[in-house]
Amino acid sequence: MRLRPGQHLRRNADFGAVREQGRRVDCGAFLLTWRVRSTAGPARVGFVASRASVGNAVHRNRAKRRLREIYRQHQNLVPPGLDLVLTARAALLRLEFSVVEERFTSACQKFRPPAPAA
Repeated sequence: MRLRPGQHLRRNADFGAVREQGRRVDCGAFLLTWRVRSTAGPARVGFVASRASVGNAVHRNRAKRRLREIYRQHQNLVPPGLDLVLTARAALLRLEFSVVEERFTSACQKFRPPAPAA
């Protein structure tokens, strides 16, 4: 399923709000930061890969492509009303795709409230 324009973080202020007010999960190869939005709507996501942490333009673009594909495949794990920022690190390009995918899905479990005890 394709990411629609309403599913992207676009403004610098939105990225800043997620970073300042959001919660973080360190997944080793990337950093997942999220915050609950005050307005309803689908989850929005932004991807960051800096030159200092990932490398040249080729590596940054490859890292963002990997993160976008992982999010696209598992966007059903993210509840509506969240803003996410996925920040790539150099290890993202060294790990197998399946390992990074597994780390993303396990990090998404933090979004869900714990199941009530039966």
